[in-house]
Amino acid sequence: MVVFAGILLLVNAVYNVIVWPRFWTRVTKDPRARDDQGRPTRFYTVHAVLIGIALLIAAVSALAGVMLLVA
Repeated sequence: MVVFAGILLLVNAVYNVIVWPRFWTRVTKDPRARDDQGRPTRFYTVHAVLIGIALLIAAVSALAGVMLLVA
């Protein structure tokens, strides 16, 4: 069961590292991301925070997965 959990955490991490950066490129190109003066909007900021948290969770999942598999 521990090996399964470790592999599952690693799969989760890889999935998030693949998906979220691609989504980020779509967010930055979206016209709602910047106002008329070129400043970031709330749309941009909210997505930046959400994607940052998702990538942080991916890093923690990868670390936990490796620790479970090595232990």
